[in-house]
Parts: sequence; structure tokens; C-alpha cells
Amino acid sequence: MLGGALLNGVFNIILEGILMSKVYWVSVYQSVSNLEALAAYAKLAVIAMQANGGVFIAKGDPVKVIEAGLQQRVVLIEFESLEKALAAYHSDGYQAALKALGNSAVRDIRIIEAS
Repeated sequence: MLGGALLNGVFNIILEGILMSKVYWVSVYQSVSNLEALAAYAKLAVIAMQANGGVFIAKGDPVKVIEAGLQQRVVLIEFESLEKALAAYHSDGYQAALKALGNSAVRDIRIIEAS
């Protein structure tokens, strides 16, 4: 028979897995007016995202668009939880990246939960 402390530990691991689902940060660039500002932003944003546990899964222009798809740059970042993704967004490093970007890009950013 399993001891109470061991059962409690197993329960906490299961509960943590349920409550802390991975999420994906999806950025779609609708327009970019200043490539130099985008490059400065990207340099700072990568550091900030990685410092907060973000893992870059994909970034770049689509290799093929289908149906109603648009030829727009996409960035996909994985985080261990919504809390970590939001911490990355609100971090001083990412806020500095946003300042470097200024009004040089129009983006659609969504954070979705892994299934």
C-alpha cells in the first residue's frame, strides 16, 4: 500500500500537469513598415522569451498558403504555462523589445492552450 506522503506527491504532480498546460504564443505580422526596428525588436524579444522559458518552435514566412491564408510572417513560441507566457510579455526585457519595435509592425498575437 502506498504511504500518504507518496500519494499526496503523486496527486500534486497530476494536479500540476492539469493546471499548468503548455501554451503556444502565435504572432502573425499583418504589416511591417521598418525592418531595422523589427530586427532590433527580434534581438531583444528572443532573449526575453527564452529567459522566461519560451521555446521558439517556428518563425518566418509561410512556405505555402492555402484556403484563405495570407502571406504573413508567423512566430510560434511554446511555454510551460499561461503564467509563464504572460510573465514573458510583461517582463522588462520584452517591454524593452516592444519599445524598440515602436509602431513599426501591426501584429495579431494569440496565446492558445495545447490540446
